[in-house]
Amino acid sequence: MAGIVLDKVSKVYGGGVRAVDGLELDIKDGEFMVLVGPSGCGKSTALRMIAGLEEITDGTITIGDRVVNDLAPKDRDIAMVFQNYALYPHMTVEQNLAFGLKLRGVSKEERAKKVQEAAKMLGLEQFLSRKPAALSGGQRQRVAMGRAIVREPQAFLMDEPLSNLDAKLRVSMRASLSQLHERLKVTTVYVTHDQVEAMTLGDRVCVLREGRLQQVDTPQRLFDNPVNLFVAGFIGSPAMNFVSADLVRGDQGVHVAFAGLTLPVPDDLLEDKPGLDAYFGRKVILGIRPSDFEDAAHAKPDWAPLHATSSVTEELGSEINVIFTIDAPPVEHKDTADLAEDAAEGEADMAIPLVENKALWTARVNSRSQVRPGQPIELAVDTRRLHFFDPASGLAIGHPAAASAGVPLGKSS
Repeated sequence: MAGIVLDKVSKVYGGGVRAVDGLELDIKDGEFMVLVGPSGCGKSTALRMIAGLEEITDGTITIGDRVVNDLAPKDRDIAMVFQNYALYPHMTVEQNLAFGLKLRGVSKEERAKKVQEAAKMLGLEQFLSRKPAALSGGQRQRVAMGRAIVREPQAFLMDEPLSNLDAKLRVSMRASLSQLHERLKVTTVYVTHDQVEAMTLGDRVCVLREGRLQQVDTPQRLFDNPVNLFVAGFIGSPAMNFVSADLVRGDQGVHVAFAGLTLPVPDDLLEDKPGLDAYFGRKVILGIRPSDFEDAAHAKPDWAPLHATSSVTEELGSEINVIFTIDAPPVEHKDTADLAEDAAEGEADMAIPLVENKALWTARVNSRSQVRPGQPIELAVDTRRLHFFDPASGLAIGHPAAASAGVPLGKSS
């Protein structure tokens, strides 16, 4: 096993198209790292450069203690799993699993042992004599993973391996992948456009956009502390709600005002976000996650009230999504525009919809709520979890990485 380091790695195609731009990433030995982002963000290109399938324009890639820039794919001691399985149709499962070992001159006895171990691990023992055409999509993908496992490489590279499976099968295969990684502890780099997949699989998640690294962190910290509007809107489903708002200090303390509504800003939150106090009397972009709402009838008593009229309700069994309008236009910023464009391409559930130039928001409430479409509802907001972003830069106010990366806090240049 080995760690993987990308040091200022770039890929520039003909015509100056920069698919990956100065990517710096340190993937620890045994870590499950997920690269996620919208179509065209450079995640698959980055993976292919690690694999040696794409030449690097600039920078250095190290696997273990070796710089691999000039090494052929077969010499990098990695194994790839693709979304299209890439199985040999004329071979049985057993032959597919053993084929790579046979090419490497592994003895027949050792091949049989490794194939049996992988088949047992993946639940493929009863399918060893079948050919790929006689297998389901999930079984074929397990064979593809088994073929990688028997190699015992330093790292697994997986390029959207579950995207051809139906929704139910993807869930079970995610669980299988997590169990496999827990057992094998092999460094894994996994590419997906599905942020739910990224959040459930990754030890850490690297969010890419237009070839540049936006943020890399644990799934929970990405959700709780996004570095900018783009990460905030991309991570989480339903997506975070945004609005342009005024941050005000008055007799009743600090509050944020928008669309004829006000929410108090707790003192603890103000202290936790250095530089937020520089925005008093100025515009900020306020973000509230759907999961930080509740029907007031079921909320904690210290949550702040917010009046709304339900436009649509989505009853999901364990919870209800309440979709409602606020009397404010959608936020106009490049980050949110990119999110909306990506949603329009069907990549993720993160559209910023319009109703007569009013933004639609989503609140996730208790399934016992009596909310109905077209009826008023008293919502409650956990104001300790409000997010604030600089309107010019889109950076999260008070986030350490944002403070060091962009517009100085309190400035709007």
